[in-house]
Amino acid sequence: MESLELVRTWPVDNVAAAVVTPDGRHGSVGDTERVFALASVTKLLVAYGALIAVEEGAIDLDQPAGPDGSTVRHLLAHTSGLAFDERRVLAGPGTRRIYSSAGFEMLAELIGEESGIAFPDYLREAVFEPLDMTSSALTGSAGHGAESSVADLARFAAELLTPTLLDPQTLADATTVQFPGLPGVLPGYGSQRPNDWGLGFELRDGKSPHWTGSHNSPKTYGHFGQAGTFLWVDATLAGACVVLTDRAFGDWAKPLWPELSDRVVDEIGD
Repeated sequence: MESLELVRTWPVDNVAAAVVTPDGRHGSVGDTERVFALASVTKLLVAYGALIAVEEGAIDLDQPAGPDGSTVRHLLAHTSGLAFDERRVLAGPGTRRIYSSAGFEMLAELIGEESGIAFPDYLREAVFEPLDMTSSALTGSAGHGAESSVADLARFAAELLTPTLLDPQTLADATTVQFPGLPGVLPGYGSQRPNDWGLGFELRDGKSPHWTGSHNSPKTYGHFGQAGTFLWVDATLAGACVVLTDRAFGDWAKPLWPELSDRVVDEIGD
């Protein structure tokens, strides 16, 4: 894809990217087999594993998990009240959208306990192996400790476009706003009112500013990571974009990511 060539001009040492449509990979650039740290894009993989655990009956979305009064659903939707990186309660469940890696760590521990399988192994068996994601692994925190390649994440993006491991309705529900209307801070982009989130999936809706493009539809969902990584799926467009870099997210990315996304959306839509 011509639009992907834009990443070659970015101020990063290494970058790889791919665009995926339901009929297969639409285009790629860079070393798609190179393994990068994902940072918070990890949460997409962990959330998918959690949804599989729900369908398998290992856990239930509304069972208690995390702080008093919180559930699995709260943890996935960042409404448990837990702080970002520590197990300190800042608010009552369901009252604020507080982005929390600590909540995902507690969720992973719960799945390990309930399934009897250590969560990194559960994720590998439930998600990575069926999708042939051979370069992917959870090597650290369930909130930000996975590594993967563009080739693997393109396979995952294809799964999001056409689910095979989940009932499509489960994914549809997971990419619908949970606990609507809650304000919160979108990391890197400040206060959003509302700061809508699904079950592990950040929802674009009408957020501004945002890391996706202005041409992305409100039905775009995904995640970006502090490692300079992102994955979005535009449900209206029926397309997805994966970009992995080795430069930490910062001011350099804020104009470049939306510009790329807009060009990708326009090219897919032509």
